[in-house]
Amino acid sequence: MQFRRVSFSASAFFLIVAICQFLFVELNFGRDFIGGTFIEVRVTSGVADLARMRTELGGLGLGDVQLQQFGTEDAVLIRVPKQPGGDAAQQFAIDNVRVALGNEVEFRLGVMEIIPRVSTEFLAQSTIGLMIAILAILIVSWLRFEWQFGLGAMIANVHNLVLTIGFMSLLQIDFDLSSNAALLTILVYSLNDTLVIYGRIRESLCRYKRMTIPDLLNNSLNSTLSRSITTHVTVTLALLALLLFSGHAIRSFVSTMIFDVVLVGTYTSVFIAAPILIYLGVGSTRASTKETTDKRFFHSQD
Repeated sequence: MQFRRVSFSASAFFLIVAICQFLFVELNFGRDFIGGTFIEVRVTSGVADLARMRTELGGLGLGDVQLQQFGTEDAVLIRVPKQPGGDAAQQFAIDNVRVALGNEVEFRLGVMEIIPRVSTEFLAQSTIGLMIAILAILIVSWLRFEWQFGLGAMIANVHNLVLTIGFMSLLQIDFDLSSNAALLTILVYSLNDTLVIYGRIRESLCRYKRMTIPDLLNNSLNSTLSRSITTHVTVTLALLALLLFSGHAIRSFVSTMIFDVVLVGTYTSVFIAAPILIYLGVGSTRASTKETTDKRFFHSQD
């Protein structure tokens, strides 16, 4: 707790940097939010070789073209991002894909385009989903503990989200529906870690009536520290395996999760969520109750 002023100052600085990064650079919106074209093809020579097809399409200069198996082993779904230059440029990109793949595939059901209106709806619904999740965290934490704990958990989670979005903007990680799923996962994961610590703090408030709040928070953090480290290390190992051996389709999800779990999540739970309770006045009711009890005791003695 003695480092809380340093941690709050550092967090304020990085939050300002993350907000400025987002405002001036913006996010690298993926095809889920800016539109694009889906092409379904079937390989005529057996099982689809996705690695070779990615190499062939990667040299066309069409941006981040994604491929994934669709249904059977010979069916492939190709996702071509929206091209600058309008419909003519998009059709030219589709024609280039047809020429690059040649006779090794046959095109099925033509193409399907994600229109900008649908993409805008995706973005709006994702934003609303995040806002509802944050509000639900506040309500549930308030009902489960006290209002100070609910507000502290909400502040900690907003802190995580802002830094994570700034990180995505800095590295220009694709922001698509999987990235939005990562943000929702981060909310739940961080809330779980924070509430474990808050549960121990509440137990200590009932058990140690005379202990100062900073010492009480320190003891609560120390008693849950081994659990937090074990959990974070275990999740990090699983995420690293996904990052190294999984395909491109979930890379934005995994990268976002690793940033929060490894760098931001534990720091926020220890240096933000816990010490913020001091400034929110947690335990003040306990102090006033103790003072009233002492006064009644002395009056009865008189």
